[in-house]
Amino acid sequence: MKALYGQQNSPGEEMTFVFQERENLPASRDHDVKVQVRACALSWLDTKLLSEIKVKKELVPVGREISGVVLEVGSKVTFFQPDDEVVGILPLDSEESGVCEVILVHEHYLVHKPEKVCWAEAAGTVRDGLRAYTALHYLAQVFPGTSVLILDGASPFGTIAIQLAQHRGAKVISTAHSLEDKQYLERLRPAGGVRQPLVVRLYSAEDEPASKSQLLPHKHDIITLLGVGGRWITTERNLQLDPPDSHSLFLKGATVSFLNDEIWNLSSVQQGKYLTILEDIMEKLSNSIFRPQLDEPIPLYEAKVSMEIVQKNQARKRQVIQF
Repeated sequence: MKALYGQQNSPGEEMTFVFQERENLPASRDHDVKVQVRACALSWLDTKLLSEIKVKKELVPVGREISGVVLEVGSKVTFFQPDDEVVGILPLDSEESGVCEVILVHEHYLVHKPEKVCWAEAAGTVRDGLRAYTALHYLAQVFPGTSVLILDGASPFGTIAIQLAQHRGAKVISTAHSLEDKQYLERLRPAGGVRQPLVVRLYSAEDEPASKSQLLPHKHDIITLLGVGGRWITTERNLQLDPPDSHSLFLKGATVSFLNDEIWNLSSVQQGKYLTILEDIMEKLSNSIFRPQLDEPIPLYEAKVSMEIVQKNQARKRQVIQF
């Protein structure tokens, strides 16, 4: 049985990915669930965060968003039984690679998968759904009538964030990097009612920079766009605000919040709330409120190449390994 891992020989060095043979699973604990993995989504490995929380491994497990079938349960497992269909996100310190046919998962990291939701969609949506919920519900507190600007809305995360914001009755504006992105985003507009414009372009074709990072607006541009009591949710961990920007935020009563979707697994106090979010994501996926931006399912033998693309941030659709 093979499993995929990332390897980084020295800090700053590009990560390489290798398959390792696994003869046996580790000993099962009372609350463990043995899962036959049917699909695993690939996400960028944040080695800096792992180092900051003192999780240092020679081989880093790849693939944390999984869906599959329960094979066995530990003696104290109360939520699941054999043959249940489940979906979940493996914790940051997990020893298990989701890119493996059979894994052990603590029951508190799993929820039931709706029968009508396919394996690839379940695994490919759960992480982006969690990020969208964290940003729009807990940080931005979006409600009907709110105006929401989502940068790069045609990305996998942007797509789910747009759909959640629209479901909550918000007016959504999104940036597009290309004509193809713009056409895709136009199809996300609600079918009924007043059809508000969804897409804006930050750059024209003539002055569009080659680097993707340069496509992002400057922090001053975003702060200028904020209204009274507005909220800017960012994943930029090293953000520094200049005094004029801080003064502008003060005058508007606006705030900056940092989106780190790992906080749910870093605090066991939030476990019940976390599982409720995952269950709601699956319900919205089952009801077609969420329609994820997925690439074609990838066979196991292409997982290494696909993960290299994901780690370089070159994938425009969510990559999902299907077993």
